[in-house]
Amino acid sequence: MITLEQIRSNLQEELKTSGLSQSEIARRLNLSSHTVHCYFHGQKMPALDTFANLCKELDIDALRILCLGE
Repeated sequence: MITLEQIRSNLQEELKTSGLSQSEIARRLNLSSHTVHCYFHGQKMPALDTFANLCKELDIDALRILCLGE
């Protein structure tokens, strides 16, 4: 069974390895820096549309984050 904690951990890892600052990610997605900070620290999960835009903008594999990829 896939857990929210696994998804949260994968998202945190991908954000940190993106090489972009939190403020740059916030700017690209038109989000507040605080919101992106919460994503980085696992305090908050993005809404589905934000998640999709985040994956697209940062070229992140959504299937891997959702524990569905290889």
